[in-house]
Amino acid sequence: MVRASVIGCGNMGSALVRGLSRTGKHEIIAYDVDPEALAAIEADCAETTEDIERATEPEIVFVAVKPGLVDDVVTDLDLSPSQTLVSIAAGVTTDFIAERTEATVVRLMPNLAAETGDMAAAVTGSQIPEAVEAMLGDVGEFVEVDESRMDVATAVNGSGPAFVFYLIGAMTDAGVEAGLEPDDAETLAAQTFKGAAETVLRSDRDVEELIDAVCSPKGTTIEGMEVLWDSEADEAVAAAVAAAERRSAELAAEFTDE
Repeated sequence: MVRASVIGCGNMGSALVRGLSRTGKHEIIAYDVDPEALAAIEADCAETTEDIERATEPEIVFVAVKPGLVDDVVTDLDLSPSQTLVSIAAGVTTDFIAERTEATVVRLMPNLAAETGDMAAAVTGSQIPEAVEAMLGDVGEFVEVDESRMDVATAVNGSGPAFVFYLIGAMTDAGVEAGLEPDDAETLAAQTFKGAAETVLRSDRDVEELIDAVCSPKGTTIEGMEVLWDSEADEAVAAAVAAAERRSAELAAEFTDE
């Protein structure tokens, strides 16, 4: 049983608390200055606390606060070299944090699917402790990237869920417009994305090959794909990722300049 704490229980912090706790392998202490935030996850973790010293006792400390709060929060944490601080603040570099703590620093960009064990995450750091790798593996999939690639990783997997939600909504709306009940259309659209994602992860075939496998000659799918191929859908998705990457870089520059 690995003990860890999560400092900051907003959307991402609480998703991480629930995801790690649900595995039964981790004892999670949740910290926040907002009693209501703690009350919302009290049933989903081993302990909640408003005592920052209590939250800094575990071997692994996740800091899940907004980028603008990282400086003050990390500076106030009394961590030792034997501990690991895992930051999930967008745009805040490991160097920035390392200057403010004695702990080993890991930078992580997860997403909300950590709550259900389906997280996609990018991680970077001079060394990633095995205990951290094990925890991340328990709540989803992760890839280790160079720090210089964290901005684009943030855009793809950190911001990406919102882009996917948008596409699920568009497919749902199309189904409703054509006569499906809203709940039925949403279930079909969401489950289709889930199943397609699992297929990509489990198959040795690339995305283009998988598309070909679904597209029977003169069938329904090829008709729909012809519309997508003739559209600017690819460009729109690429532009959304680029915009999110650009904003992550802007946040990083704010901390580099300090």
